[in-house]
Amino acid sequence: MNALTRRGLLVGIGAAGGAGAMYAAMGALGLAPAEQAGAFTPPAPGDFTLRGRASARVVIVGAGIAGLTVAYELGKAGYDCTLLEAGERAGGRNLTLRGGDRVSETSGPAQEVRFGEGVYFNAGPGRIAPWMLTMDYCRELGIPVETFVNNNAHAYVHTKGRTVRARAARADMYGYIAELLAKATNVGALNRTLTKDDKERLLEFLRRFGDLGPAYEYDGSSRRGFVKYPAVTRGIPLDPPGALHQILAAATGRAITNDFGYDQATPMFQPVGGMDAIVRALTAAVGPGRIRTGVQVTGITTRQNDVEVTWSGGAHTADYCVVTLPPHVLATVPHNLGAAVQAALKTPVPVAAGKIGLEYGRRWWEIDDRIYGGITETDLDITHIWYPSHDYHARRGLIVGYYASEGQAELYGALTPEDRLRRALTQGKKIHGEKYRSELLSSVSIAWERRPHIRGGWARWPAFDSSFTLLQRPSGRVYFAGDWLTYLIAWQAGAMESARNAVTQLHQRVLQSP
Repeated sequence: MNALTRRGLLVGIGAAGGAGAMYAAMGALGLAPAEQAGAFTPPAPGDFTLRGRASARVVIVGAGIAGLTVAYELGKAGYDCTLLEAGERAGGRNLTLRGGDRVSETSGPAQEVRFGEGVYFNAGPGRIAPWMLTMDYCRELGIPVETFVNNNAHAYVHTKGRTVRARAARADMYGYIAELLAKATNVGALNRTLTKDDKERLLEFLRRFGDLGPAYEYDGSSRRGFVKYPAVTRGIPLDPPGALHQILAAATGRAITNDFGYDQATPMFQPVGGMDAIVRALTAAVGPGRIRTGVQVTGITTRQNDVEVTWSGGAHTADYCVVTLPPHVLATVPHNLGAAVQAALKTPVPVAAGKIGLEYGRRWWEIDDRIYGGITETDLDITHIWYPSHDYHARRGLIVGYYASEGQAELYGALTPEDRLRRALTQGKKIHGEKYRSELLSSVSIAWERRPHIRGGWARWPAFDSSFTLLQRPSGRVYFAGDWLTYLIAWQAGAMESARNAVTQLHQRVLQSP
């Protein structure tokens, strides 16, 4: 009989159990590298069977995206996970509202959602960049996605009391910038750094970039759009642009560069039927029976051999705990994790954020304004108006009448839902006219800083310092996870990345434990 080689053993294990099993076997034989160059390897049953070990019991505090992701990944290896959620349903800030739902805040009466059939409002996350981990989970979990129109040239820019199409605002700003650069180039001030060929190429680029005339002047162009678009006739162009000082005074810079950030894209994406499709898919994969809602944790105690989590009228003991609460909320929960952890939890600052969903019986933004998806940027306290990127030409539809943060969100959050609506309609009417108010069917608003158990849209670190790195590591048998422990704060991808980090550390610890 031929002797079994290490190579032969690993090939056989890989064929039977896949790459995860083979990697675990390599680790057991001392052949695997200590780290995988940043790649994430999900825990797998073979990690334990190859070592003759057993998985552990894990209690997860918080069933938002981070908590659900932790349970999902640990569940792949057979960990016994229990999720404790203070709210009435899983998802945390991933909240999609439909007719029949109720929205509660820490003060005032609950709002009843009265949307028509098929209408929904993503009150929390609303879009996903294509490079984000969220898209990978949508693929893995079989969640259909569709395009989210993040930049629509036919939406509006409203600044200094003036409303123009986004394409016109962009054309004017780019045109005048190109004219100034072209004139500077022609004067010869750049001769010291540009060859003759460089200068000609730069001028040609600027002419095309700004749609400049023969003398490199900007007098407006068809890029700005039309009052009546060309068809059988030439169309009716918009009035000529204002002078350069008028364009600069309009302060459109922020509006026309809003999607330039690395976390933005054209297009972005959204799950079909509502962002909570991610919550539903993760819940199904984890097992609904593992999630206990309505459980507000009142104590976390790490001990030498286990962790105890308590709440009014109950307690749960497990081998390990992963806490996914917002840091400012966790800081209010009694624990024995130490003064340094408590100080670190108090370092991030909760940020106010709020939205309002406005349902209309006629999709006038498509019919009258010819806007299909995208965002109108404003210098008003509503900040943005979002138009739906789905169900085009349906009878009803919903727009996001404001999506505000920090000071603007605090302004709206301090109002009653009725006053939020009145103020939002008054502001939106400045852009869309009386139909913005008169054709409204129903509405619902949310102030995340007033949501029980959450108390903020997200948390901002004054600096990514030692407190940040401290909480990326466990304290005793307690691990921490959430978007606030990544550089992708306020994104679901941040919650998922942090969850993977906690899972990796916990799993390695379990495999290496005596």
